[in-house]
Amino acid sequence: MSCYLRPRLAGASVFFTLALAQRGTALLVEEIARLRWAVGVTLRDRPVRIDAMVVLPDHLHALWTLPDDDSDYGTRWRLIKTRFSSGLPKGPLRLSHARRHERGIWQRRFWEHHIRSAADFEAHRAFCWTAPVRQGLTERPEDWPFSSIHRDQARPPPAGDRRCVQARTLPVRNPSSAPR
Repeated sequence: MSCYLRPRLAGASVFFTLALAQRGTALLVEEIARLRWAVGVTLRDRPVRIDAMVVLPDHLHALWTLPDDDSDYGTRWRLIKTRFSSGLPKGPLRLSHARRHERGIWQRRFWEHHIRSAADFEAHRAFCWTAPVRQGLTERPEDWPFSSIHRDQARPPPAGDRRCVQARTLPVRNPSSAPR
């Protein structure tokens, strides 16, 4: 069994990629209302700041900043994936899916990258915005309807509010909570 060791830093900014088990489908955009509901319900109970997000047909990218006292992004993604999947027909199931009572809709894991600097933050935000262009879905980022670029261009995030993994770049509010 794999042992994934993920950093546990409260207040961190983290970039994520989540993919459907069946690549090449358009389930996420076909079921965008279901996905928005799953994200909304989950983040109402466990808030994060969504710094950027783009939903593509078979995967999504998100850049989140966690609350100052919270490092649990795994539970949030598990709840979002579970809520989105409930009520949908099961995908092709392997024995491992059946044992875990999974629906076979999402890839089991997700990819995350802890943001290390303001430049890293901006690069990952731009990555979210330009993903539809790179995927050949649109010619301009602002033409893709399932992107936070529409919100972000009207109201950019405040400068200087970038929480990062490396202690030397972390804005420290409480010296006793700074990573060592």
